[in-house]
Amino acid sequence: MTDPSAATTPVSDLHHVVVIGGGFGGLATVLGLTSATVRITLVDQRNHHLFQPLLYQVATASLATSDIAWPIRWLLRGRADVTTLLDAVVGVDVSARRVLLRGGQDIAFDTLVIATGARHAYFGHDEWEPFAPGLKTLEDATTIRRRILMAFEQAEREGDAQRRAALMTFVVIGGGPTGVELAGTIAELAHHTLKGEFRNIDPKSTRVVLIEAGPRILPGFLPDLSAYAQGALERLGVELKLGQPVTACTAEGATFAGELLPAGTIIWAAGVQASPAAEWLAAPADRAGRVQVEADLTVPGHPEIFVVGDTAAVKAPDGTPVPGIAPAAKQEGRHVAETIRARLAGNRAARPFRYRHAGSLATIGKREAIVDFGWLKLRGRLAWWLWGIAHVYFLIGARNRLQVSLNWLWIYLRDQRSARLITQGQATDRQGR
Repeated sequence: MTDPSAATTPVSDLHHVVVIGGGFGGLATVLGLTSATVRITLVDQRNHHLFQPLLYQVATASLATSDIAWPIRWLLRGRADVTTLLDAVVGVDVSARRVLLRGGQDIAFDTLVIATGARHAYFGHDEWEPFAPGLKTLEDATTIRRRILMAFEQAEREGDAQRRAALMTFVVIGGGPTGVELAGTIAELAHHTLKGEFRNIDPKSTRVVLIEAGPRILPGFLPDLSAYAQGALERLGVELKLGQPVTACTAEGATFAGELLPAGTIIWAAGVQASPAAEWLAAPADRAGRVQVEADLTVPGHPEIFVVGDTAAVKAPDGTPVPGIAPAAKQEGRHVAETIRARLAGNRAARPFRYRHAGSLATIGKREAIVDFGWLKLRGRLAWWLWGIAHVYFLIGARNRLQVSLNWLWIYLRDQRSARLITQGQATDRQGR
């Protein structure tokens, strides 16, 4: 409910909420403060909100970038209370309550919400990144898409048989949902979509190898669902190497189990590292760099600062960690907005965050998936349709929902992917070589 006194309060005197990050958590906070008696500044180093769960489909030429990303200014065009700044945060002066920007401007805040997400982590081997890019941004997705498509183009004109085989070998490191989805879609792209398009190579001979250090893929799912997913990947032609951590990524390929697997394309999906928010705040952090927040998502000793999403290490009431997934970030953002509203109304009582797990979903190619809602567990084609409906539902805007649905229907029926464009950088990209 809008406070009638807000109409006579100068804008500069309103409670100032600064939100860093326009992802799921940050945007949910802003939307949750609609009509609140505050002024909001949203800072992001990119101008778009990204639907990360479908980012792998951009990387594998199934969707275009505009299908899963929307300009932040457009999303908030009706919010006169929100100022959007395109800039990068370089620090936070906690004592002075100021956010420090790369552009040189400082922003004073009354309440700060940090939702800066995470990047891929190489477990102390950052030198692997040029050879094994991760997947967190649109730039990552278009880089990986270019490398996948260029590998086939280079193989088409490669005269050396060993080098051609390496170019047609794709290694995905990490057996979580992203790794499984990438491996399955690359296999379908090679074995079905590209059929008959080349004259000197047979895309069916492509090798897709998924390497997982643990004993099974999708460890967050029940063992029987994980086993089903493994079988589905193998039916698509994916080779699985389990219990064998990668020890090196180079221009020649990936090394594991003491041997080098020559590969032209390596994709990293094995781990994440939080943004440097903990360093900005001098706050306690876990091994992944996530801020260890209080039960109400505030920074210890600083009730005016909240941290949400992949930047925060949040625990459920039973002590288990809250997963770093989009629904959790959105719930956290809404909780922060409700807490800010309560404080403005004079209620400063602690409000512990309660995570509600809606379920886990993962897709394997274009026809199979696994779903675990706790009370309902599905696998196969029905699970894939449910996965698709859920993801389309959470897209923003009718045009995007229709476009993505039509793209998936076309891929489902004809094995054709319309987003197979080699863009961004030189066509002769050497993939870190």
